[in-house]
Amino acid sequence: MSDVLSQSEIDNLLQALSSGEVDVEEMKKNNENAVKDYDFSRPSKFSKEHLRTLEIIFEHYGRLLSTNLPVYLRKNIQVEVMNSEAVTYMEFSNALSNPVLLGVVDFDPLKGNIIMEMANKLGFAIVDRMLGGEGEPLEKVRDFSEIELLIIERVMSSCVELLREPWLNVVDIHPRLNRIETNSQFAQIISPSEMIAIVTLNIRIGDIEGLMNVCLPYLTLEPVMDKLNTKFWYSNMQDKTEEYFTDDIEALIRKANVPVTAVLGKSSISVSDFASLQNGDVIRLDRKVDDELDVYVGEIRKFTALPGSADKKYAVRVTTVIREEDF
Repeated sequence: MSDVLSQSEIDNLLQALSSGEVDVEEMKKNNENAVKDYDFSRPSKFSKEHLRTLEIIFEHYGRLLSTNLPVYLRKNIQVEVMNSEAVTYMEFSNALSNPVLLGVVDFDPLKGNIIMEMANKLGFAIVDRMLGGEGEPLEKVRDFSEIELLIIERVMSSCVELLREPWLNVVDIHPRLNRIETNSQFAQIISPSEMIAIVTLNIRIGDIEGLMNVCLPYLTLEPVMDKLNTKFWYSNMQDKTEEYFTDDIEALIRKANVPVTAVLGKSSISVSDFASLQNGDVIRLDRKVDDELDVYVGEIRKFTALPGSADKKYAVRVTTVIREEDF
């Protein structure tokens, strides 16, 4: 459409205004509603679609935590995704109190780090549980000792390793816990004005409940932002799920034990001859010495082989593989 109105269009517009067909005030309101404020100090780099996809990823992560953490803590674990939001890193760091539990995680092959912040009472409950207690937090807040940090680091490292599977539909990451910080000033991984996405998980260990915040900088996720949409995530998940289950089933089948039997031959004798057998007696079989033996896997004839020995033990050497079409 041209930006310049023709004379006939101008006449029609003036006629509509004079007759009341077009309301000037309504046109102004429509124009006002179309204008939105934009804060250049906080650019919206994370859309609602991005945040929703992150929630889906961490819902999967929460199910993995609920399954794997009880192995260490020997207590029922419940994990729920509370919400996700986009803020600046300054807002996130200013909301932290000292002491704090911050796990700095290398998100290889993506550049940069992410931060996993765990509530102090969860940290003390984990320590108490790992040392044989009931998993009760401390009534008075204090700094973590070196031994307590080592115990928490072991559990948190296991939590970090579980991140790989939920992210497989987006990127194949190899997360690794770099360190644990108890002072937020030493975990300045990006500029304070940079945008981050925060996914909040509610973790319940027995009767103790606390939050875990996962801080994901935009600079780290920028190479895969196009993949952070539900359409791509679900389509890729379906393809990888079929391949994933195929590999798992194949791996389980490979570990299954099956009986393998080599039959030297067969013979028929009377019951009275069988009852009178003694050491040194010879039973004549229906095969010659140089005939091939039948080798059965389970109850299926699968190979033919020649008898022999290996390391002073009886053995057979496979000569033919019987295919299914040969049956």
